[in-house]
Amino acid sequence: MSASRRFPLTPLALLVALASGSATAAEGGLAGQLGAGQSDFGGVGLMQVPTARMAPEGTMSVSWSRTAPYRRYNVFFQPVAWLEGGFRYVETENRLFGPSIAGDRTHLDKGADVKLRLLDETRYWPRLAVGFRDFGGTTLFGAEYLVASKRWYDFDVTLGLGWGYLGNAGDVSSPLGWLGDRFDDRPRRAGGDQGGEFAVDQLFRGPMALFGGVEYQTPWDPLVLQLELEGNDYQNEPGGNDQDRDSRLNLGARLALSDNLELHAGWQRGNTAMAGLAYNIDLAGMRQVKNDPPPADLDAAPHGDWARVAESLQGNAGMRVSRIQQDGRSLYVEAEPTTFRAFPQSEGRAGRILHAEAGDGIERFHYRWENRGLALRESVHDRADFVAAARSAEHERQHWQGVYAHAQLLEPGGEPLYQAGGQRFNWGLGPRLDQNFGGPDGYLYRLMAVLDAEYHTDASGWFSGQLAWTLLDNLDRYEYRGQSDLPRVRTFLGDYLAESSLGIENLQYTRTARLGDDWFAMGYGGLLEMMYAGAGGELLYRPFASRWALGLDANWVRQRDFEQRFDLRDYDTWTGHLTAYVETGVEDVLAQLSVGRYLAGDWGTTLDLSREFDSGVRVGAWGTWTDAGDDFGEGGFDKGLYVSIPLDAFFTRSSLDTATVAWRPLTRDGGARLNRRYGLYGLTDARDMGHYWRDYPKTWE
Repeated sequence: MSASRRFPLTPLALLVALASGSATAAEGGLAGQLGAGQSDFGGVGLMQVPTARMAPEGTMSVSWSRTAPYRRYNVFFQPVAWLEGGFRYVETENRLFGPSIAGDRTHLDKGADVKLRLLDETRYWPRLAVGFRDFGGTTLFGAEYLVASKRWYDFDVTLGLGWGYLGNAGDVSSPLGWLGDRFDDRPRRAGGDQGGEFAVDQLFRGPMALFGGVEYQTPWDPLVLQLELEGNDYQNEPGGNDQDRDSRLNLGARLALSDNLELHAGWQRGNTAMAGLAYNIDLAGMRQVKNDPPPADLDAAPHGDWARVAESLQGNAGMRVSRIQQDGRSLYVEAEPTTFRAFPQSEGRAGRILHAEAGDGIERFHYRWENRGLALRESVHDRADFVAAARSAEHERQHWQGVYAHAQLLEPGGEPLYQAGGQRFNWGLGPRLDQNFGGPDGYLYRLMAVLDAEYHTDASGWFSGQLAWTLLDNLDRYEYRGQSDLPRVRTFLGDYLAESSLGIENLQYTRTARLGDDWFAMGYGGLLEMMYAGAGGELLYRPFASRWALGLDANWVRQRDFEQRFDLRDYDTWTGHLTAYVETGVEDVLAQLSVGRYLAGDWGTTLDLSREFDSGVRVGAWGTWTDAGDDFGEGGFDKGLYVSIPLDAFFTRSSLDTATVAWRPLTRDGGARLNRRYGLYGLTDARDMGHYWRDYPKTWE
């Protein structure tokens, strides 16, 4: 198995797991805190209007609100301290998609927001932020704003200027009209002819309105009261759905039901009730008390058998050992990580086991980390320093200063003590829930039992497969495919999901090779994913301890039959990308820029930005732009958000397994990439030394 397996995780499954309390967040929560509530639209704010406040870094907020005729479902993230982003679905109760799209189903609109902190609050100055609401998509509720917030004791006061949906009250005509006549009027066209494009031509155009409000922290800590002034007059609602408004003042309250769960209620427009819920998740602080086996005793009796030592290293240190070798005064352990995310934790546990077993002549322990046959790096510990530090914290600094790592993995000589067999088989069976929400077909789901298996022919080659059996679904409701003048490379998704209850999602052979000090290669062929079979390869240049890497993949694929067996359809193509990976050094953000050919034959670029927190959770977003133009499908580019969560955040035993939940507005044919099961950048994570010294204290856990 790889060092990390990735499982799909749906938003519903994520919330159920988090709400169950299996993941323990940092002490305290946002619920009931002054200036920290989620607005009706999602994102930190009052009710209908935003504030300049933001959630703590690493926060994910999921909220729902209803103010007739709108129901809003929101997911927002705080990936860094100065940026808030998220998306929402707005369900309009008295409007339908229409018979040509989804018959009698209520209209559902998708939107994305971003807010940027410009200035932080000081003793004399407020916090200042600029934001863009519903800026990519149909922009039915599109708005821009500049807002300031200042706290005085138990009051948090906000004042802002809004355009678009936040400026429909039109307190003043366009304040930017002096820059040009084009700022006087706001275009009615929203996000391109079909939506999905950035509505740049709308930004800060048209009349402007004043908005603001105040929050009051009551003497009863769980309760916060709100008063706000809206900038919307509800006379320019999407779809001609104008609403009566008796007042621009809204009254509301937030009540903390727990540290992270909050109830919202209010009276808006002077005539309409509002109710909502918000749940905040501390992704950066997610952790679980572990019940792992304790580290071995330094003075334990030796096994006298290196095969048993390898078993102990697997069970206690989370190292699948391929070879143990002695060369002079050095003991070499070649292994793949299987349990702990922090290499120092595995090395510290291994040092105790090796010290009890090794003869007095051994002075150094060398840990040679590999993954699926790829030798990646070596860590070296002085034995005497390690033992002294393990016995007394007074010697930790000396040990820390003596530890070093390098990538010059020369073949050691000397005596082989243990050699693992190259062949092995492993498998697992578990549930999976695939779902889609936000399209004209409403909520679609498929509950499956998935059998996952691997057979390793040797250290560098393995067969892998996934067999999915549908247990329960409502895919008979799938109808909408959307407009596309490109080959249907992804929009047949519903046919694949609905055609067969038992399908082979993956069946391939993969082989890796290290071509030089910094060069890695991988080849693969078979049923590569649910929709495509074929063959391909990847080449990666990744210098040791470098902040950047460069990869190239090329694949010939043919579309699979809907039944997901071995039959193929007529469509085939070449696809591949040149990808640059850059650890930016800014807030631990990883940037991935890919240029190449997509499944529909379109050429373009994908930009992926993500951040990993100390908890192991990674939050990211991507956008894809290609030369497909108007043929792209609905909208002119693809985009989405994702969260990758280590499963040991939910369980009491450490694990390298991760689960990923991703959101994208629609399935499109433009910008579609092959879903390769393995990638060299992920397999070569051990080349990155960025977290090693941060994780050093785990040596003693």
